[in-house]
Amino acid sequence: MNITLDKNDEQLTGLLTVQLTEADYAPTVDKQIKDYTKRAQVKGFRPGMVPVGMVRKMYGKGILAEEINKILGKAVDSYIKENNIRLLGEPLPVPSNVDFDTDKDFDFQFELGLLPDFQLPADGALQVERHQVTIDEETLAQTNEQIARQYGETTNPEASEAGDYLFGKLKKADEEGEGRTVLLPIKKVTGDVAPFIGKKAGDSITFDLQAAFSNDAASISNFSGLSKEEAAAATGDYVLNVEKVNRTAAPEFNQELFDKVFGPEAVSSPEEFDAKVRETIQSNYDRESEGALNNRIVEQLVSTVDIRVPTEFFKKWLVRANEGKLTPEKVEEHYSDYEKELKWSMIRNKVVEEAGLKVSNDEIVNRTLDKIMGQFNMPNMPDEMRESMRSYADSYLKQDNGKNYINEYEAILAEKVLANLRGKVVVTDKPVTAEEFRTLHS
Repeated sequence: MNITLDKNDEQLTGLLTVQLTEADYAPTVDKQIKDYTKRAQVKGFRPGMVPVGMVRKMYGKGILAEEINKILGKAVDSYIKENNIRLLGEPLPVPSNVDFDTDKDFDFQFELGLLPDFQLPADGALQVERHQVTIDEETLAQTNEQIARQYGETTNPEASEAGDYLFGKLKKADEEGEGRTVLLPIKKVTGDVAPFIGKKAGDSITFDLQAAFSNDAASISNFSGLSKEEAAAATGDYVLNVEKVNRTAAPEFNQELFDKVFGPEAVSSPEEFDAKVRETIQSNYDRESEGALNNRIVEQLVSTVDIRVPTEFFKKWLVRANEGKLTPEKVEEHYSDYEKELKWSMIRNKVVEEAGLKVSNDEIVNRTLDKIMGQFNMPNMPDEMRESMRSYADSYLKQDNGKNYINEYEAILAEKVLANLRGKVVVTDKPVTAEEFRTLHS
């Protein structure tokens, strides 16, 4: 057997050629044929008495092909490992005309995509902005309104008033079909509110969407489900077919409400309730801000770290690896996204390698237990009870052939990678309002 690799450094590809002679495969093939004679069932012959020549004639070609495939697979894998070749994806077999009936020696070729080495940025070399949300009174009022709507008593009056919600289907005036389901808050209408007052189930309201909400795309988006871009472009008359009127009476501001919202005895006064609401809103925005920061770190690294990619091989491999799901046209259309994912994967793997990052089984199980305890709203469960839930966690992690285990492993590893990368970026905080934050990250 002879294996050679012809590299194209400019295109980051390689052509791996494996040359097999009869001596490489004949002993194994002969043994397989002899073993097969002991099992072969051929009419006119007793089991184990079928002549070797007949078995070779009937099944030899298939056995030869199977054994050569096994030899090739092991040879290619060994060569790649022994020579420490860093590959993109897997080797792609080059189509060849092989005649197993007459050929004795064979040449097989494989295309390789080669991944180059690269350097991560020095510590503190990158600057990333983090948006720090300041909770304003408008955001607090919106949250309290949501609490009132969730915990208040809802009725369906016959006719609408200024503080009600109109539930129904919204569509452009000249559009076919039913439209999209919406819950329109009448008090958010900043234009002429008259068309929305006194409406009943079955009524239709035709109105200029932009005029009704004073061209505020955010307000239109909030109730309609349209993106802000779609909301800004939603001009002209729209029709709301009212299905029912919703009216919510605000709940009494007492201990019963406090317990419903935050759990028994978590707060015990209006002042504590207000502080807890603010704390919860702030915590949610801080969590979102950290997530957005991580995304910007990834984007910064992908765009600034100099990583060459074997582009043409990568495109070909994507089609082969996703046969039936991806076409060459789809790959071309979304190639920039695929390349970004590849570069981030390479950066992540390099961080793992250089920092020696690992994820232990205990970390995976404990993370799963924390999630389970959170679902039961028992974050401080006693150690004995927590230990009794370990078998439940183990069972969950084994589901779907271990898919949940892999997901938890990847999530923990991703957190460790990002924590490591934090040392390579300088984070500057920029105060923003909640509305600005929602606009920036919608």
